[in-house]
Amino acid sequence: MAAVSSTAPAQKESTLNDSGSAQIVPKPPQVAKRLEKFKTTIFTQMSSLAIKHGAINLGQGFPNFDGPEFVKEAAIQAVRDGKNQYARGYGVPDLNSAIAARFKQDTGLNVDPEKEVTVTSGCTEAIAATMLGLINPGDEVILFAPFYDSYEATLSMVGADIKCITLRPPDFAVPLSELRSTISKKTRAILINTPHNPTGKMFTQDELNEIARLCAENDVLVFTDEVYDKLAFEMDHISMASLPGMYDRTITLNSLGKTFSLTGWKIGWAIAPPHLTWGVRQAHSYLTFATSTPMQWAAAAALRAPDSYYIEVRRDYLAKKQILVEGLKEVGFKLFPSSGTYFVVVDHTPFGLENDVAFCEYLIKEVGVVAIPTSVFYLNPEEGKNLVRFTFCKDEGTLRAAVERMKEKLKRK
Repeated sequence: MAAVSSTAPAQKESTLNDSGSAQIVPKPPQVAKRLEKFKTTIFTQMSSLAIKHGAINLGQGFPNFDGPEFVKEAAIQAVRDGKNQYARGYGVPDLNSAIAARFKQDTGLNVDPEKEVTVTSGCTEAIAATMLGLINPGDEVILFAPFYDSYEATLSMVGADIKCITLRPPDFAVPLSELRSTISKKTRAILINTPHNPTGKMFTQDELNEIARLCAENDVLVFTDEVYDKLAFEMDHISMASLPGMYDRTITLNSLGKTFSLTGWKIGWAIAPPHLTWGVRQAHSYLTFATSTPMQWAAAAALRAPDSYYIEVRRDYLAKKQILVEGLKEVGFKLFPSSGTYFVVVDHTPFGLENDVAFCEYLIKEVGVVAIPTSVFYLNPEEGKNLVRFTFCKDEGTLRAAVERMKEKLKRK
């Protein structure tokens, strides 16, 4: 996981000094070479600074409000009903069926809940199981930067050869000519995230069609992270698996947490044809084996929510987005369009700090607001040094308070 510094504790051992008394000598932290570059996550660092300085946290992407009562009650009832032992490895049957039904409603695709749906401990585990189960050391995998930090870390654990294509402001469009020159017969998979964290970009029909064409021509898999699919504001979300001929080469990754404001439950899933599901399940079996049983039963209830629930979620987030976007404009940031997710990326350079990390540290310590520096989401941090990410998955009072702090204390230079 990406970071700018490490806070790993040093191990200690006792030795005797010249006087014969015990002396504690620190030992350097030990880590496998494939993880040496991944230190304390930027989210941990910024959240720790936020607590220390009493800052309002618009950095890490978790809501400061709770999920719907009917879902929480379903979890409580499952606990009371004794559904507290190991679940079936690839998911409680009721949840697998609910995921398949929701996927059909969203995409029109019929999937077999028993053979093509695998429940995991959050989408992050679904991502890890997919890469561990389907990628061999030395396989080429294409990422689009900026990217969710677990992608690079997990691919490094697998031993993949990462090829990175940068999405650039203002619209973060896919540079299709660069993609055409990068993809080859050596490419095993492309990993896409739409709606996209951290930029809020949504991959367009034309972009997805061209990616699909290139994958078919070169026999390439697609891993598609769609955890923000219900937070699509300005265009309809398109699932890669729904494009003609793509289901057989696509693993669709999703989770409960973002849509239902229950990020701590860690309920995710992977949908794929049986020949790809096999590898995902093999890895999942030895990562977590099974996911929280009562939460799975509750997740099934959540996914059967009426369409009115999803309409209300989008409406509420649009109102929150408007508060933050208008506030950031008034403060003096240069904003880039966000069509989905609950993130907004801005250019911080009008305020005169040397890079995104320095700006975010200043923002916490002197202004009392947390943002996330985006340089940690790039293979080359220089590409993100002018950008920072804010989130609007907070209650309206928190968003207004953060904006007011920035209006009062953050001055252009």
